[in-house]
Amino acid sequence: MIIVGLGNPGEEYVHTRHNTGRIVVGLLAKIAQADSFETDNTLRAHKTKGEIGGKKVLFVVPDTFMNLSGKSVAPLIKTKKDTEKLVVVYDDLDLPLGTFKISFNRSSGGHNGVQSIIKSVKSEAFIRVRVGISPTTPTGKLKKPLGEDRVAKWILGVMKDEEKATLKKLSKKIFEAIEMIVQEGLPKAMSIYNGK
Repeated sequence: MIIVGLGNPGEEYVHTRHNTGRIVVGLLAKIAQADSFETDNTLRAHKTKGEIGGKKVLFVVPDTFMNLSGKSVAPLIKTKKDTEKLVVVYDDLDLPLGTFKISFNRSSGGHNGVQSIIKSVKSEAFIRVRVGISPTTPTGKLKKPLGEDRVAKWILGVMKDEEKATLKKLSKKIFEAIEMIVQEGLPKAMSIYNGK
């Protein structure tokens, strides 16, 4: 299994909401007690190996900008089976912070990183873990920023400490969900974790 965390390279993006995928994959690698990430110049990515649910996992964080993510992923995908074992973790404005959804074989939903991967691997048949980054009202309703400028400002904005803490907690749940995908299959994981 290959788990890819999407984001942008560079200091100024490290803690931005658009880097949620990179942040979560870093946290997943920690939970899996993987070694520290090392640079792979041929892939233009950082990677490390670990184990989830008794299966070997490669954690990958592309060092390309979001809209070129596919360049780092394509060399790792040799067969249709590889594509189906690919898990892409990324930020999603349509979900509230503190939640995630697992999906498979869907369009990019307008996410440039996912679109780049679809184009590079010539398939939509891979697993996505969409991690919510939208604020909510006190009653828990989604308060998604509207308009191009506000959306850009929000996704490229730096996370507050409580957002980081929420993400850290959520990573444990995402780890459990991936463990279930490995051990009991995708449909079971989707039915259990997407209902929460």
